[in-house]
Amino acid sequence: MAEAARGVGATLTHISAIGADANAESIYARSKGRAEKAILETVPEAIILRPSIIFGPEDGFFNKFAEMARFSPVLPLIGGGNMAFQPVYVTDVAEAVAKAVEGKVARGRMYELGGPDVLTFKNCLEIMLKIIDRKRTLLPIPFGIASMIGSVASMVPFVAPPLTPDQVTLLRRDNVVTNAAQTEGRTLQAFGIEPTSVEAVLPSYMVRYRPQGQYTQSGGAA
Repeated sequence: MAEAARGVGATLTHISAIGADANAESIYARSKGRAEKAILETVPEAIILRPSIIFGPEDGFFNKFAEMARFSPVLPLIGGGNMAFQPVYVTDVAEAVAKAVEGKVARGRMYELGGPDVLTFKNCLEIMLKIIDRKRTLLPIPFGIASMIGSVASMVPFVAPPLTPDQVTLLRRDNVVTNAAQTEGRTLQAFGIEPTSVEAVLPSYMVRYRPQGQYTQSGGAA
């Protein structure tokens, strides 16, 4: 795609991820880092967007654990749940993409997109459980054991594992906007976007995970 853009004299807006690093231990982060390098070598004026974990109606994070909470009395805290995230709303990311494509921010730069709050993994699960009105035990699981569970689950044919060893590797590092990006103005503020909080949006699509859906009374945790 970068070569095609260069061929017609166009620029390129690429969505990567915070933590992308061509030399990372994680396969995911390493592939993201290599893609960034290849794109910038081909189209130096490309815009790279690095979001933290993205949340929204079809996200693969809050929905996954809310679905798990419907049937399991326990939710796992990988590595103790202390790693930090800066969840960013999908609509904010989409608006940033649109403004980048329209040329409203400087090109040839890397922007890091995070929400207004830095939350630990544990914080995220606690907020989610409060919104879906369920009480569940949060069980700390060491990284090594979580990786073993992911490896075994990955061997089961025709079943998507709840967690892969590479995801466990990713969870060993915080996923937040860097100080450099904040200092240099390479955040959502560069796009004129006020970040949306998790708690402002989560209730709009988490309601289906409540014990009686939208009819659940406040304080009726199950």
